[in-house]
Amino acid sequence: MSRVYNFSAGPAVLPEEVLKQAAAEMLDYNGCGMSINEMSHRSKTFDSVIQTAEQDIRDLMNIPDNYKVLFLQGGASQQFAAVPLNLMKNGKAAYIITGQWAKKAYQEAQKYGEAIEVASSADKTFSYIPDCSDLPIPDDADYVYICENNTIYGTKFKTLPNTKGHILVSDVSSCFLSEPVDVTKYGVIYGGVQKNVGPAGLVISIIREDLITDDVPVYTPTMLKWKTQADNGSLYNTPNCWSIYMCGLVFKWLKAQGGLEEMKKRNEEKAAILYDYLDQSKMFKGTVRKEDRSLMNVPFITESDELNAEFIAEATKAGFVSLKGHRTVGGMRASIYNAMPIEGVRKLVEFMDKFEKERA
Repeated sequence: MSRVYNFSAGPAVLPEEVLKQAAAEMLDYNGCGMSINEMSHRSKTFDSVIQTAEQDIRDLMNIPDNYKVLFLQGGASQQFAAVPLNLMKNGKAAYIITGQWAKKAYQEAQKYGEAIEVASSADKTFSYIPDCSDLPIPDDADYVYICENNTIYGTKFKTLPNTKGHILVSDVSSCFLSEPVDVTKYGVIYGGVQKNVGPAGLVISIIREDLITDDVPVYTPTMLKWKTQADNGSLYNTPNCWSIYMCGLVFKWLKAQGGLEEMKKRNEEKAAILYDYLDQSKMFKGTVRKEDRSLMNVPFITESDELNAEFIAEATKAGFVSLKGHRTVGGMRASIYNAMPIEGVRKLVEFMDKFEKERA
């Protein structure tokens, strides 16, 4: 069976070159006679894997030396608790609610202190990014929290919020490594890898060193204390060795493609193809304010749920899979991450155009 065009929001498409290399190394990694899945996480072989992966992501993102890179379990959702547990010194934090994941992080933070909603786009079903140039951030807030790219609703912060000197914490799960970022603008930047970087089961947290301390509540679980993880090089317990290995292969692939500048160029080109079609189509309509559109996740609808369902069924038969929108919003969503070839987006648009003309 030939490979389909996989538009899943996560777990998502991976580069074919990476999958082929992983397959070739499955039984014997680098001549050691065993799989990555079989070796000790404390072996010299795996130590080389995780150290190389860290250096490669540092190179890709130009991560300064005063930031730690942690390979953690529990996904981005576990960091919803880790962030307030590690950062809430005054017991107060500001949250910008632009979608389901920011809302869940906000709700989780309320368990550990005073989480304050300082902006939201819930009034229009999270279809835009609110003005964050002059937010009512309390002077004693410990940090300002955003979800930078909203997977479900297809919005993206094009300009970071004015935090008025407060620490910025950003969940970048669905735009991770899709374009260059200035890491120094963040106190914490983290992402679940299953959308744009690797297989599910890992979150990479990039944290400024001065924010990694022993000054956390006594009830903080050992595994959620960043200092525990940083002091042990992400090896306090057995990590997700396979996902770290796979992410390392993706980092090498990204470097070979030309790095994050090249990824941004490709992603802008892919997104333009799909958005340009949506803007002229009489049947399909995008759901996001134009200036806030994500390059990674493109939600769209037709005039009815019935037509949406028909399109999804026909598209699936034609080899365009996982286009059904999130259960909370319906419609369709095409996630066009780094590993989605431009050919896949072009062919999707051709199919959409054919579908529309046949029903005109």
